[in-house]
Amino acid sequence: MDTSRTTGLAAFVAFMACVPLANWMIGHVGTFCVPGGPCVVPVAPGLTAPSGVLVAGFALVLRDLVQRCLGTSAGLLAILCGTALSVLVAGPHLVLASGAAFLLSELADFAVYTPLQRRGLVRAVVASSLVGLVLDSIVFLTLAFGGLQFLPGQVVGKAWAVLVSIPLVTMVRRITPAPAR
Repeated sequence: MDTSRTTGLAAFVAFMACVPLANWMIGHVGTFCVPGGPCVVPVAPGLTAPSGVLVAGFALVLRDLVQRCLGTSAGLLAILCGTALSVLVAGPHLVLASGAAFLLSELADFAVYTPLQRRGLVRAVVASSLVGLVLDSIVFLTLAFGGLQFLPGQVVGKAWAVLVSIPLVTMVRRITPAPAR
């Protein structure tokens, strides 16, 4: 098996692992848990966000890497599998929010990433992830909690995850110099 395919499969597995981990973290990991709401973590001075944002930001990057290494069909398959898994592992009060936010944000990420990927992998990943993370945050918060109270924290938390992922993206660019078809 070639390095690109192995990397793509590893990214697919990691992407799928992000879904249950993010859902679990929302209810179990944080500096404090809001009664009837999420467990939150600080993401910047004065800003908190539901803890799952840290993993959700990585998921956007990992899906791009799946597509880079395995092709657009694998990228779309990852979105469908991730959405199904998101619905299956979300708590009853988060099923709609989790599934809808995941599907819409990953499709938006796909739509931005696909045309940009040949112009520069890091640029494509950052641009598509920013679009996806904003959409994910708006849809999830609106459906899950009825408002956008945590929006700034959600965006900042996911942006941190994207920023931390850039060295991984750079490494994958060396392994897979051209996108798979």
